[in-house]
Amino acid sequence: MTKQTLTQLEQHELFIRRHIGSDALQQQEMLNYVGAESLEDLTAQIVPESIRLNRDLAVGEACGEAEGLAYIKGLAKQNKVFKSYIGMGYYGTEVPNVILRNVLENPGWYTAYTPYQPEIAQGRLEAVLNFQQMSMDLSGLDLASASLLDEATAAAEAMALAKRVSKAKKANIFFVADDVFPQTLDVVKTRAECFGFEVVVGPAEEALNHELFGALFQYSGKTGELNDQRELFAKLREQKAIVAVAADIMSLVLLKSPGSLGADVVFGSAQRFGVPMGYGGPHAAFFVTRDEHKRSMPGRIIGVSKDSRGNTALRMAMQTREQHIRREKANSNICTAQILLANMASFYAVYHGPQGLKTIAERIHRLTDILAAGLKTKGVELVNASWFDTLTFKVADKDAVLARAIAAESNLRIDVEGTLGVSLDETTTADDLAALFDIILGAGHGLDVAALDAEILAKGSESIPAALLRDEAILTHPTFNSFHSETEMLRYIKRLENKDLALNHSMISLGSCTMKLNATAEMLPISWPEFANLHPFCPLDQAKGYEKLLNELSDYLVEITGYDAMCLQPNSGASGEYAGLLAIKKYHESRGEGHRNVCLIPQSAHGTNPASAQMAGMKIVVVACDKRGNVDMEDLRAKAAEVADNLSCIMITYPSTHGVYEETVSEICEVIHQHGGQVYLDGANMNAQVGVTTPGFIGADVSHLNLHKTFAIPHGGGGPGMGPIGVKAHLAPFVAGHTLVKPGRESDNNGAVSAAPYGSASILPISWMYIKLLGAKGLRESTQNAMLNANYVMKKLSEHYPVLYRGRNDRVAHECIIDLRPLKEASGVTEMDVAKRLNDYGFHAPTMSFPVAGTLMIEPTESESKAELDRFIEAMVAIRGEIARVEAGEWPADNNPLHNAPHTLADIMDPAFDSRPYDRELAVFPNATVKANKFWPTVNRIDDVYGDRNLFCACVPMSEYE
Repeated sequence: MTKQTLTQLEQHELFIRRHIGSDALQQQEMLNYVGAESLEDLTAQIVPESIRLNRDLAVGEACGEAEGLAYIKGLAKQNKVFKSYIGMGYYGTEVPNVILRNVLENPGWYTAYTPYQPEIAQGRLEAVLNFQQMSMDLSGLDLASASLLDEATAAAEAMALAKRVSKAKKANIFFVADDVFPQTLDVVKTRAECFGFEVVVGPAEEALNHELFGALFQYSGKTGELNDQRELFAKLREQKAIVAVAADIMSLVLLKSPGSLGADVVFGSAQRFGVPMGYGGPHAAFFVTRDEHKRSMPGRIIGVSKDSRGNTALRMAMQTREQHIRREKANSNICTAQILLANMASFYAVYHGPQGLKTIAERIHRLTDILAAGLKTKGVELVNASWFDTLTFKVADKDAVLARAIAAESNLRIDVEGTLGVSLDETTTADDLAALFDIILGAGHGLDVAALDAEILAKGSESIPAALLRDEAILTHPTFNSFHSETEMLRYIKRLENKDLALNHSMISLGSCTMKLNATAEMLPISWPEFANLHPFCPLDQAKGYEKLLNELSDYLVEITGYDAMCLQPNSGASGEYAGLLAIKKYHESRGEGHRNVCLIPQSAHGTNPASAQMAGMKIVVVACDKRGNVDMEDLRAKAAEVADNLSCIMITYPSTHGVYEETVSEICEVIHQHGGQVYLDGANMNAQVGVTTPGFIGADVSHLNLHKTFAIPHGGGGPGMGPIGVKAHLAPFVAGHTLVKPGRESDNNGAVSAAPYGSASILPISWMYIKLLGAKGLRESTQNAMLNANYVMKKLSEHYPVLYRGRNDRVAHECIIDLRPLKEASGVTEMDVAKRLNDYGFHAPTMSFPVAGTLMIEPTESESKAELDRFIEAMVAIRGEIARVEAGEWPADNNPLHNAPHTLADIMDPAFDSRPYDRELAVFPNATVKANKFWPTVNRIDDVYGDRNLFCACVPMSEYE
């Protein structure tokens, strides 16, 4: 081997050594401790031989970071970033650099987990509360969610909410106005078909001709027309129908709120508040409704409560773990949000403030007025008589106009009705208007932008009807009126970041929610304009780089999963479950077996499984688990035989939700197939499969992949996620399609499950880079090290805590469950106490009380070093010692470091602390490593009962903080 080749090889494998936390020596020390000779030996001890993959993945060798970035830069350059005037829910926006650098590109924000431990998540909770306040102010309604996945799926959720709360109980029709965005109608129709709802589409006024449970309107409509529909809304509400309005967030700065016009639900995309188009996402949807419907809200809500010292503290309210409690009766299968993007949008509103937003919105509207005046001067017929930012018009020479647009590197909206459309945005300039006149009218039109502007200023604008002009104040809370200089904004963002524990501080050992390294090299491309600034409905020949990247990623994932095809559209894990079940449903229907509607689900399943099955129109039959947490094969066979004629599928997780490789997994697949059903294998634990086995090899038919877990897309404090599905060949024709973008696949004309054809496309480069940088060798070693770390932690902790489930050879897969119930019985110390005490040691708690109440589920991931694992183990052992002191009666059950955790600066500064039976140092510096790197929780234990009884989900009056 030459010196050059050796250097190249070392460079190629350098990233593997950076991604995997422990070096070879540390790995060997852990192998020796757990009793394995090598990673291969440990793998053989854990993974059943019958499903072990005895070949390397065909994804190529690892490449170096510089090489990977150069390659993907070449792909990016193949995209043509034209000026976009397409609109339809996606607009150019200026991302303030202070937000770009300090939020989107800051691991303190993008590596944080969902705020299930609110005491160490007060920063992002405040940012999301700002998002909710912003949503309520602009919509004119009482209660907002913490964000939904996108505008179209929010519309589907609005329809479901309407059915739940409408008093027209016998009605089964949902009306959609014919100027609603087509991608929204596409997703609504898909969801309605599963629920058995009838969707009627027509002019808005025809809604009164039907017996409805709900109706959907766009404000403003696809053509740009602004309709005052308050009388229509009032009549619909008199008929007991729920009125839902899809609204443009920027226009709401100037327009009367939909709530004041009579809407019951208002939703839309927050994308144009400082979030790039990104070829379709991720984008936070806002969703707001009346207070009376709060118990039917989908998704998460951030609420205000008190901590144990009586201070204001924020937490997730009501829907904290709704799916795990209500399962198929949950309001929705949504288990995530778009928190990182919601935070960006809320910071955008904070940074600009109400006056800044008004300036931006007025400028967009003023430019639209100028464009309209010029076109009308030259005899161009406008379809819409009113507008905020969108004009629809007719031209005699459509082909010539479009040819001039392409020559000028601009995209117009092309309607099926033969009209053209233009939507302006924050990035539009006076020069752009001049170029648009050239495009639409041809050269020599003689129009002058400045002269047109002066003329409009002189006579005033009437393009927004006076009755629709907003006259109420917005964003009056001090937070939106205090941080308009970059210095103040920078400090505000940093102040919130400091309240949150993220991966840049310590490991986050959450079972079933893999929190691994999100490498900087993987993250860099998402900020590049070639990926960030493409409209999802641009001509396909302008997205050649995306096409190549998406095809390569699909090929990698097909190989990694053992399936035959991928669908990249679902933009969350739960959305992937729903999409996979729809493919199964359509497959059965294609064979004349549409009656197959029973879904078998083990007791141990994720709560989203039954919720997704219910959304897909299936009936759930629960399969028992045995004492070891495995699927009870006897019960499975009995249930499968009992429902054989109607069996649609089974939903299983592998390795199991209990963190072990079930020996009977292939047998489970065989039983289901024998009775004509399909196997849905939940991809939540794919982190323990990659390079070792595959769902397809095991025998499953379809799986979703949590790219935000296994494939390194960060969690973002509660989103974004991506949940593409892999399918066997027989299901490939039945995956999601799209009404507007049709690349030529058999599934193109199927209904959509997300607004954009490739879901949250702009974050897919992260997973592409992850696979490229690790290669086949690194992917397998990542899985093996995840298993090594889990078994090391499990064996170390088993000397101090009971371990609930183990598989073959007393091993676990990539996560383990420690059982705190015996300790709780003996001492009164709860799993909550242990979780909160871990905060004092500088750690986020493991997954609490899932899948078994009274337990902690630990998943350390391959990215954590032995040193970090030992630090976590040291904390857990020390906590066990503290529990022993409670057991021995040394500390009272209701006054000890665990019961009072987490401890804050306010605690140790309180003179009354001296009355406690333990000292200040033990409270906040329980060991030497904590002293060296102290993370301070900013609030004490939060009172959930108070928050539930006093539900308040808006920005807190500043007097509360004084």
